[in-house]
Amino acid sequence: MKHRTIIACVLLLLAGLVWPGAMEPVQAQTPAQDTAQQPSDPQLKQNPLDALRKFEPAGDEEYRLGKGDEITVDFAGRTDLQAKLVVGPDGRITLPLAGDIMLDGLTRIEAAKAIDAALANYYTNLSAQVTVTKYTANRVLVLGAVTNPGMVTFEGAPTLLEALTRSGLGAGPDKASQIPERCAIYRGQEQVVWVELKKLIESGNGLADLRLRRNDVVYVPNMAERFVSVLGQVQRPGAVPLTNSSTLVSVLASAGGFTDKAGNKPHIQIVDPASGNSRTISMNDLLNPAKSLEITLHPGQIIFVPQSGFYRATYLVERLSPLITAATFAMFSVKGPL
Repeated sequence: MKHRTIIACVLLLLAGLVWPGAMEPVQAQTPAQDTAQQPSDPQLKQNPLDALRKFEPAGDEEYRLGKGDEITVDFAGRTDLQAKLVVGPDGRITLPLAGDIMLDGLTRIEAAKAIDAALANYYTNLSAQVTVTKYTANRVLVLGAVTNPGMVTFEGAPTLLEALTRSGLGAGPDKASQIPERCAIYRGQEQVVWVELKKLIESGNGLADLRLRRNDVVYVPNMAERFVSVLGQVQRPGAVPLTNSSTLVSVLASAGGFTDKAGNKPHIQIVDPASGNSRTISMNDLLNPAKSLEITLHPGQIIFVPQSGFYRATYLVERLSPLITAATFAMFSVKGPL
């Protein structure tokens, strides 16, 4: 028993050396005190660059056909069936006998299989091969403070710096001064990512030239411009400048108004990425004079109009530390209905 007591004392002393503070008395703490006294552990913080990498498509991602692409369809041993076609605005091609075949969004291998299946009733042992002869679907729209705003078409994977360069940035003698401090990338109706471009370039980070997806919209704000992002079920999702007279109703009108999917009684969510706070407002309440709602919009806020019946859908704001955000970016993505 004496030996066991000595061993126990030694173990406790070692625990005090390995785990500083383990021998100190435990004091009750309020939640606020507990948060304030927690040590900062870099390993427990989310790496913002990892989130940006997740937004970026894989470098070896297989190309998918899109509207306007010009293709050649060859069949082994059947040169008489070779066809040069254009994927139509509806995403289809038309072949004799087979009729319309949907190819939009398919890889070349998937497209070849779809063509084989469509012709199976008329030919045996066909093996189609699809080649893209002209890429026109790989488009990115660049808007804002650039010399030549508009659509940019790529033959390979579109990248941010190439899209900006071809839109007129970095063309003058002082190229460095023309690089925007930051820009926004809108993907569909439910995603926007901010890129602190100049700081990424100055730090030599390759993510400054991150790969884009087709139909991404790159928005370069004017340095003096104040704006909010409007996403979800609106006709023209994207950035809307703020003026001294801007209201929530006028901002929604600038985004083209609601789509049919918003329903007759849409609920609008206003998200403040800086604080992570959000609020949901009924359009009926907003238009009701008796409610007298005072809605003050601030630059950088995100206004989201969810699909009808899913107004509880919320933004997952990846709240990063102010220092990390200032050095890199902040990303916000919409989650589906809860």
